[in-house]
Amino acid sequence: MQPPPNGTGYYNNAAPHNNGYANDQYQPPPGPPPFDPKQQSPSYGAPPTFDQAFQVQKPKWNDLWAGILFLITCAGFVVVSAISIQGYAATRRQNSGDLNGQLNTFSLTTHTIWLFFWILLTAIAFSYAYLLVARKFTKQFIWITGILNIVWGLGTAIYMLYRRYYSGGIVFLVFTAFMALAFYTWISRIPFSVLMLQTAIDVSKSHGHVYTVSAIGGLLGAAFGAWYSVTLVAVYVKYQPSSNNAACAEGAGGCGQGKVIGLIVFITFAGYWISEWLKNTIHTTISGVYGSWYFNSRNFPTKVTRGALRRSLTYSFGSISLGSLVVALINCLRQLCSIGQQTSAQQGDICGSITWCVVGCLIGILDWAVQFINRYAFSHIALYGKAYIPAAKDTWRMIKDRGIDALINECLIGPVLSMGAMFVAYACALLAYLYMVFTSPAYNSTGGYTPVVVAFAFLIGLQICNIVTTPLSSGIDTIFVATAWDPEVMMRDHPDLYQRMIHVYPHVQQAIHA
Repeated sequence: MQPPPNGTGYYNNAAPHNNGYANDQYQPPPGPPPFDPKQQSPSYGAPPTFDQAFQVQKPKWNDLWAGILFLITCAGFVVVSAISIQGYAATRRQNSGDLNGQLNTFSLTTHTIWLFFWILLTAIAFSYAYLLVARKFTKQFIWITGILNIVWGLGTAIYMLYRRYYSGGIVFLVFTAFMALAFYTWISRIPFSVLMLQTAIDVSKSHGHVYTVSAIGGLLGAAFGAWYSVTLVAVYVKYQPSSNNAACAEGAGGCGQGKVIGLIVFITFAGYWISEWLKNTIHTTISGVYGSWYFNSRNFPTKVTRGALRRSLTYSFGSISLGSLVVALINCLRQLCSIGQQTSAQQGDICGSITWCVVGCLIGILDWAVQFINRYAFSHIALYGKAYIPAAKDTWRMIKDRGIDALINECLIGPVLSMGAMFVAYACALLAYLYMVFTSPAYNSTGGYTPVVVAFAFLIGLQICNIVTTPLSSGIDTIFVATAWDPEVMMRDHPDLYQRMIHVYPHVQQAIHA
């Protein structure tokens, strides 16, 4: 296909119009797909490929330094994992046997690996069940999520108070009250959210390989979760200083508390970054499918999923790595706050527990803000291959100038999916807590490992569910961003959706024509 004759990246009348921008000086980033509008009609020949429909005029590897740093981090994780597992394997007899008859009384053992295995299965089962409920019972989905979170949080709080775990119980009561208040204020926004979720699910059934990507991504996420769990236990076994630890003399390096802390921080950071990269790669790939549906519904391109994935793994690899790095750093800080809160609660320090909780909430708000920008920036990157920071700036400015932020704020799918991920994470954390309380393993005689195991169980459940449910949020995010790029396409090519949006949310006309 020849490049556009006008040098702007658009063919003929395909260039975006001003459409009444509040600020006439604002120049939006590239809008509709730069291919000949005649191809919109099947009578003009075969449909374009994804790369033809969303051409990049000067393709280049954006944010390459972030991609290289990500690969170095992955290599570091592999090295740490190999050394630690070798030390664990060399002393496996010390870590096997009956739960309280093991020679290892100083760190996590083989039984902890089995615990993480069951936590992983729990996370996978709950996540896919959650996705199935969303597909089968779309209208009830938001209600089910809100009610389950409230009931689960209240039940956990009551159980902790019953166990005289007062600090943890009070924290859960506060969270439950906040969730109940938030859900009450959301009731009027549910019809619009249901419409957007139904639209995303309808598109996923007819175009691309959305659920195939989700299934493969979920399996990869589960496999990495299992690898991370084994590595976590192996690091404790290999480097925990103790006179009874034979692993200290095995392989590279000796034991030391500083080594344990440093390596745990590193593999946790690497785990967050790798899982975030996987989630965002899935998101970027699926955004290509929904973008193709929005702009080219009358002549859907070929090889969409393959083309979007190829771009995610090549030119946009560094940009996805950079956006994932920011979230990984924030999540690491939140994980440290979680461990600090659990430790303070274990010691009965209510003030310390509340302080850690407040700090964690502030970090959570920062995480929400970054994730909010990332979701829409990655949709932009998927279709136009821009670098991460320019894409984030352009997308945010366009959403604000178009008034699409009103639609985004009106939709509950993002918060609902986050609540679903939290539900799965809390279920995994509760399973880990019950295991540590009722089995009382020898290495946890003082209770010092309970916060660690519970926190990492929470992490596994949260990340697995986020990966599995990514396709639902990706579709809605892309529809919002595409509407900001060119609202006329919504009214011209998707009139049924536009009328249904007006029916459940009349103010959409003001946002579209802002």
